[in-house]
Amino acid sequence: MTDDDLIRRVRARAEDEAPTLPVCASPQSLAEAEELLGFALPPLLARLYSEVAGGGFGPDYKLLPLIGEGRTAVTVYRTERTRSQTDPVPHWPHGVLPILDWGCAMYAAVDCLQPAAPVLLFEPNAIKDWPDAWFQDSPSLAGWLTAWLSGTRRSSSVAPNWASCSSSTRSNGRSASRRSYWAARSAVARRAASAATSGQRVRSERIVARSACPGARTVCHSGGRGSRSNSP
Repeated sequence: MTDDDLIRRVRARAEDEAPTLPVCASPQSLAEAEELLGFALPPLLARLYSEVAGGGFGPDYKLLPLIGEGRTAVTVYRTERTRSQTDPVPHWPHGVLPILDWGCAMYAAVDCLQPAAPVLLFEPNAIKDWPDAWFQDSPSLAGWLTAWLSGTRRSSSVAPNWASCSSSTRSNGRSASRRSYWAARSAVARRAASAATSGQRVRSERIVARSACPGARTVCHSGGRGSRSNSP
C-alpha cells in the first residue's frame, strides 16, 4: 500500500468515526512544530496532520493535536524532555514524539529519527528498571496504521493487567515476542544516545529509547520504579 492509499483510508475512517475533525495543520504550523521540536517530522506523520486532521483520529484515544493551544504532541514532548534533564537517567530521548496518550502515563510515540518511523510504547508502570518501559509496538508508522485499519491491532482497552505482566509481554497487549526497544540496542548505542541529552544531535541509527516514569502524573499500578503519584 502506498502512502497515498494509506492517507485516503485513514481519512475515510476518521470521517466515518467523527462527525467533525480538527482543522488540518497548515504548512506554517508544521514548520513551527518542527522548529520547536528541533527535528523534522516523518513525511507520513506530517501528511496525517496536514491532510487528515490536526489530531482527534486514530486508534482508541486518538492522536494528540500536533501544535496549538492546550495539550499537544509538541508540548508533551518538550515537557518530557525538560524533565529528562533533571533525571539521573534521562527517560525521554531526542526525536521520539508522543502522538497518543493511552492513559496511566503510557504513550504511543514515533521515533522520528528512524527512516521507517517505528511506533514505540512507553509503559512505565510497575517496572524495576527504566529501560523496561520502552517497547517497539510496530516497526513503522505505516504498519501501525494499517493494523488499526484492518482491525488486527489489539485495543488497549483489552490489554492484560500491566502489573502482572513480564517486561516481554507488557507491550499494550501485544505478543510476547515484542522486544524491549532499549534491550534490543547495544551498550554502545545507549552511550551514543546519551549525547542527545546534552544537546547534541545524534545520527538516527544510534538513537535509542531511555525510560523513566514521568512525574506529576497518576499511574495505575503500585510497586516498582515506575510507580508515581500525581502529588506535587
